[in-house]
Order: sequence, then structure tokens, then C-alpha cells
Amino acid sequence: MKNDMQFTGKNGEFQIRHMVEKTQLNFPVANEEGIKSSVTQTFGGDCKLDQNHFLLEPVSIENLHNNRSTRNVWCTINRKEHVSLTGVSAQAEYAHFLGKEEEVTFDAGFMWQETKRELKEQKIEAAVRIFAPLGVPAELMQVRVTNKSDMDMCVRVTSAIPIYGRSADNLRDHRHVTSLLHRIRTTGRGVICKPVLSFDERGHQKNHMIYFEMGSQGDGTKPESFFPTVESFIGETGTFLAPDALKNKEKGCPAGCTVDGKEAMGAMAFPEITLAAGAHVDYILLGGMTEDPKLAEQAAEMFCTTKQADAAFEQAKNYWNGLVNISFETGNPKEDSYLKWICFQPVLRRIYGCSFLPYHDYGRGGRGWRDLWQDCLSLLILDPKEVRSMILNSFAGVRFDGTNATIIGDKPGEFVADRNNITRVWMDHAYWPFVTTKLYLNQTGDLDILDQKVAYFKDPQAKRGTAGDAEWTPAYGMRQKDVNGNIYEGTVLEHLLLQNLCAFYEAGEHGMMRLRGADWNDALDMAAEKGESVAFTCAYIGNLRDLADTLEKYEAASGKKEITLAKEMEILIRQDRTSYDSAEKRNVVLNNYVSQCVHNISGEQISVDISTLVQNLRERADWYTGLIRTQEWVTDENGNGWFNGYYDNHGRPVEGKRDNHVRMMLTGQVFSVMGNVADDAQTAAITKSADLYLYKKEVGGYRLNTDFKEEKFDLGRMFGFAYGEKENGAVFSHMTVMYANALYQRGFVKEGYRALYTLLEQAMNTPVSLMYPGIPEYFDADGKGKYPYLTGAASWYMMTMVTQIFGFRGEWGDLVLEPKILLRQFDESGNYSAQFPFRGQTYAVVYQNPQKKEYGDYQITEVWLDGQRYAGETNTGICIPFAVLEGKENHTLRIVLG
Repeated sequence: MKNDMQFTGKNGEFQIRHMVEKTQLNFPVANEEGIKSSVTQTFGGDCKLDQNHFLLEPVSIENLHNNRSTRNVWCTINRKEHVSLTGVSAQAEYAHFLGKEEEVTFDAGFMWQETKRELKEQKIEAAVRIFAPLGVPAELMQVRVTNKSDMDMCVRVTSAIPIYGRSADNLRDHRHVTSLLHRIRTTGRGVICKPVLSFDERGHQKNHMIYFEMGSQGDGTKPESFFPTVESFIGETGTFLAPDALKNKEKGCPAGCTVDGKEAMGAMAFPEITLAAGAHVDYILLGGMTEDPKLAEQAAEMFCTTKQADAAFEQAKNYWNGLVNISFETGNPKEDSYLKWICFQPVLRRIYGCSFLPYHDYGRGGRGWRDLWQDCLSLLILDPKEVRSMILNSFAGVRFDGTNATIIGDKPGEFVADRNNITRVWMDHAYWPFVTTKLYLNQTGDLDILDQKVAYFKDPQAKRGTAGDAEWTPAYGMRQKDVNGNIYEGTVLEHLLLQNLCAFYEAGEHGMMRLRGADWNDALDMAAEKGESVAFTCAYIGNLRDLADTLEKYEAASGKKEITLAKEMEILIRQDRTSYDSAEKRNVVLNNYVSQCVHNISGEQISVDISTLVQNLRERADWYTGLIRTQEWVTDENGNGWFNGYYDNHGRPVEGKRDNHVRMMLTGQVFSVMGNVADDAQTAAITKSADLYLYKKEVGGYRLNTDFKEEKFDLGRMFGFAYGEKENGAVFSHMTVMYANALYQRGFVKEGYRALYTLLEQAMNTPVSLMYPGIPEYFDADGKGKYPYLTGAASWYMMTMVTQIFGFRGEWGDLVLEPKILLRQFDESGNYSAQFPFRGQTYAVVYQNPQKKEYGDYQITEVWLDGQRYAGETNTGICIPFAVLEGKENHTLRIVLG
């Protein structure tokens, strides 16, 4: 970027002046009606509903510079000169080659972007804005041409947006053949393409989707003529950068013409006008997809004037701004604006999944299992009212053997076993549901959810992916049944216990939980036989302890002494230490359990004493903790220590010193700290070792691993990546943020701050990170942000800021205030402020540190609630019962530290 970004509003709006376009930078534009667009600075990118319905040609990060798919708008000046208002033309490319780029100002906010391009030679200014209006599956471009000269000029505007109109699979598979299916017609306001079939050799389907590009002048004037095919617009000798239709002054065809079997083109020529000196003229271009045969033309009428389009823009802008109901006033406005974007990122991931932006071109759409649960973390902070139903629907993806479907369907409670129909088990999947449910319980106090009954997922996969159910057929359905043919439902609590206990019993030869297909790090995917994940064994240990705490709270709140569980689970629960103190014994227990539930289950239930179960869970956690602390601790020659996080497919420990190279991975340290496996001394040692071996400030902070200097294909594909890229040694934001969160939880605040804020500082260093505001999936070896927007790191970053640094969080439904703010974070007046939602209310919170004390030296001395003193000296934190807070929509909290 030629200039750093300047923030221009309180909702993350930013501007880049005198910008030189970067072809790989792209911006998300979407709406709740399914539009998922990516837009470059020159309005390239694509637009789609899903994998099978692309309005514009699909793009990946490496072909964003492909000018075929650009949303272009041409202006013919005085009937002789043709210029691109979006900066995509042969002249513009030649000017770039000569270093004579146009001056461009770029403005953007949540789900919209706008460029202002000054064409000095032609003496015009072109302003182009794009957003997705609410209520319509379409994206809308507003184009304004202003005469900057002192003389009248003759202007004719022609839009030029290619219509791809098919599945992403057809980009290379039958590209020409699928164009033969196109049925194209022009209407009064645009071009409509409706393919006859959805082409798929496994079974063609009649197509119902309509792809359209519509347009009008700002006063409602319709286009004059159309070029409805690529061939008619670019001609036999032209290109998208220099189309024959403009060069040869082709007139195009009128409304009402039809063309079959060609590549479609949304090109519309508007009437030529005389533009007075200083005057401007507006155009509206609407492109979208729908199965409603009337909607395209109706939508064209809904947005055919500048007034209508401006109103739609304001409505869309207000909608997206309103979804981020958290704001920060830290004394650093730039940081506050970045935090706004980080809070918006989980919204983007809910819409785009993990596959629908140019960097995120893997997969075929949809969200994965852990994505769903981690995205809920942010919703619990932003807007928890829908999370209860999301949690209940999502538990229906759990199989009775403790595994789960991996892909979330389009409808609530709809699941697919795996995107590629491959039987796979990620060993970390059972960990995440309780992490989210625990936060839900604390933020809402809704312990009743634990008693809610939910069905189990059923498909041909059995015995945790090691066998198949020969009796299952599609007619059986996707819900687990009992021997009487009834769909079995178990409580949420049953689901949680089943998942975590099944994971507990799946042990490798060293006693750690087996790695299987991979854990959180999908690139550890080549150690299915002998691989073990110490890292997520630590994570599950934390879950066992927290489940015990939850059961105790449930018992006290409900008055119940027993819970009801499926009879088959008795073998998982009623085991003493002698039956699980070796890997062999645990695998026998697990095999006995999963053998009972290959096809149908009994449907019978047993009663289990809660206090006995609590003790059982804690004993398991303590036993496992002792084993890991002694068996997995490694040191270098100077006594620096950390935990070995993995075993490879030869059964060897992965971390430590080997061949004079230190091997250390961040993940094992994160979960040993977060799961309270590492004691305080070990946690301090881990931070020292991580600073020594993993920290590199100039690329964003803590790398995911040291350089193993080996293509370690007995562990995972990550070691085939260049070191410093993606999972192999990049600064992976997600795990770095979780490292910070773990440190904050354990009271290592300075160390947590270092991890969190080095990451943010790298993102804000735009000349190096080369990205728009937010946090990327990772920073590469050069410090460049890669895979922006769609990362679970954003949910964890927001949660860490709110619940740990500000210390504003729920505890079984009550409000806790426990700040962990360093002195450097307070503003010049000693204040640190934010606005948060909690249980349907809004809280304006300010911490005041008038004596400028450092964290660890201050405590809460006064709490003022809505202008009234609530409490005096309370040590480091205070819990306010929600009963005190009920009855008001808005609260103010002033907390004095001293």
C-alpha cells in the first residue's frame, strides 16, 4: 500500500489515499440472502451463493489478476476515447508499466467498498461503490462520473460484467460444453441467463437458477442496448481490456433479444448524454442469482434510481454496523478500529464458511465441526440469544461412539459425514463442544440446557471410524435408533460425557490419546497408526476437570443427586484407576463400548450418582496430569523446558533436542497451560522457552514450531511446506491467540499481552502485513498476512479481550469484573473503556487507574453501578449477582483501581 490506512469512522471505516492497486488484496461483500462476494481494488473477484452457483467466474488468490472476471465499467468520452472507471483497461495496464498510475482513493467499511479514481488527462472523476443490499440475493454497484473540466463533454457509459452462471466445478470440467446450456435474453433493464441443466455427469439436474445483471441510470433511465454474450462484446480480435464492441462502436442488441449456447455477458450501453462542466451522472448495476423467475426484474425496479440505491446502502451499512455491539476506547483509536474488525470477522466466517474467499479456496463450501463451535464463542459475546438453539442443533452431529459428522449442512441440525466422503476422525473434535457449552453456561446461567434431549448422528461409520455398519441403509435415516426402531435421544450432558470419555479411552502406546486423522492442526495428517497428541490430551484433561465443576454446580442448582445416562455408557464410567492406568486396558474398555453400538443401541438408561461421577472425573484428570508432567517434559542442554506435544508414526516423541536442533511446537504448550496440566513453574519455563525458540517479533510473534529441518512425513504434510509458511513455522494467529488466552487465565498477564499484542501490531503494520484491518490466519516468513477474515483466531481474540483483559464475563449467569490490564494499556488519564453486551443488556464500562499502578499492584477499590456506589474494596475481582442488574437495558460501570 502506498499510504497507511486512516480510519475515518467509529465503525471501522477506513481510507487509503493515493493508492496503488494490489491485485491480491480483496474485500468481502455479502448479505444474509446468500450472496458471498470477493472484490479487489479494481472490482475483480467473484460472486456466488455456494459451490454450485457462481454469478462471476470463480477465482483463487493466484488468479485475482485475471481481468476476465472483473466488474468493469467503461466510459466513452466525446465519442472517441474509452476509459475504464474501475481501472481495468489496456491503457491502465500500460500506465502501470510506465509507473504512471492514476490517483485512487479507497474507502471501505463492513461489507462495502468505494474507489474514487481521478482521470486527470480525461478530466473526469469516477466513484464506484459496491455492497449487497438487504433482502435480495444480489450485489449492487453505484457508479458516479463527474466532469472535472470547465467544458461540457459527451459521455456514454457501458457496463461490462461477464456472467459465469454455473458450478465452480465447470471452471475446467466441461467449460465450453456448459456454455451450450445457456439460454440468454435481454430485458428492459438487463441481461438474464438461465442454463437448461446443472451439468454433472453423475446425474444432470434441471436448472432453476437465474443469473442476472441489471442496470439503470441514476434517474431511472433504462439501458439503450445490450451485449449479452462475451463474443458480442469483445469480438474476435478484442479482449476484456480492449473490447471490439467499443473500438468498433457497435450498437448492441435491444431489449427482447435471445441467444442460446454462448458465454453470457452482462454488458449494457446507456444513452449518450452531455455532461455539463462540474456536473455528475449516476448509474446503478445490480447482479445476482435467484430461482424466482420474477425477482430479477423486480429487483431492477427496486434499485433503479440513485435515491433508492443510496437508501439501500444506508440500510445495509446500519445493519452490519449494528451486529458489532462491542466498542473499545483504549486511548489508541487505530487499535480500537482494528478490534472492531476483529469482532466483525466471526460474522464473516458464519457467512463465508472456510471456502468462499480467494485465499480460502480449499474445500467445497460449508463450515467444519470445530469452526461451528468456535464461531459460537464470539456469538456468545456479541449476541447470545440464538446460541442455545445452535448448540442443541449441533449436538445432533455427535455419533454414539463419540465421533461426529465433520461438515455442517445448510439447515439447522443437518450434517454430512465428511466433505470428500472419506472416513476420518479428528481426535480434537470432541473437545470443542464443551468449551462452547461451558462459556454458554457461564454467560447465561442456563443450566437447564444440560437436561435438553438431543438425537445422535448415524451413518455407515462405526467403531470410531475403524469399521462400518453393514446393516445401515439410507432408509434408516441419519439419526441413531434403538432396538425397537425408535430414534434415541440423550441429554446434552450425556453427549458431553460420552464425547470426552470416549476420547479418554482411545490411547496410543505411550498412554496419550491417539492422533488419528489429525488434531486441531489438520496438517498433522500422516501419523494415524502410531501418532499421539499430547497437546490435546492436555486439552481433554482440562475438559474432565471442568465437567466435574459443571456437574457440581448442576447438582447444587437443580437439587438432583443423580443423572440418567445411556446404559451402554456404564462401561465408560464405572471404571477405577486400575482399569485405565495403561493404554492396553483403556483400549479394551473402548472396544467393548463401541462394539455395543455398531448398529442399534438398547435404548435403556441407568442412573448415576453425581458426586461419585465428579470424583471419578477428577481422579482421571489428576492421574493423567501426573503422567504427562513426568513423562512428557523435555529440556535443552541449558535446562530450558517445555512439553513434548506429539508422537510420530514411528512412535517417537517429536519434541526436544535432536541432531543438534531444538524441536518445539506451540500447540502442546498452549493446552498444557490452558488445561492446568503445567504447574506454575512449568508454565514460567514454557514462556521462557517459547520466547527463546518460537518468538520472532518482525513476523508477528510466536511461530507454530521451530524448523525441524526434515520432511517429516511420519507426522504430517505440514513438513512439506516451506518453513515459515502456513502450519510449518508460520505465526499462526489462532494458536498464538489461544496461547495468550491460556496465559491470561493462569495469571501470566505480561506474557499473555506480549503474545496478543505482537500479533495485533503486525497486522497494523500495513506496509509489511499488506492487508486490510483484521487478523489473518497466519503471517508468512516475510510477515505478510495470509488468509484474512476467515479464522477462528478472531473469536478467541475477541473473547480474550473481553473476558480476560477487561475481565468482563459471566460466571454461572452472574457478572464478574476481574481486570488484567497492564499499565501501558491505560490512556493518559489512566482510563480503559469499552462497551459490551451481557444477557440482553448493554454495559458502558470504564476502569480508572488514577494512581497509575501496574497489574499485580492494584486491586478494585470502588465499584459504581449506574452512578451509585455498589461496593468498596474487593481485592482483584468482584461478582455482581444478575438479580441486581435485571430490569434495565443499559448500565454504566465505573471501577476504580488503587
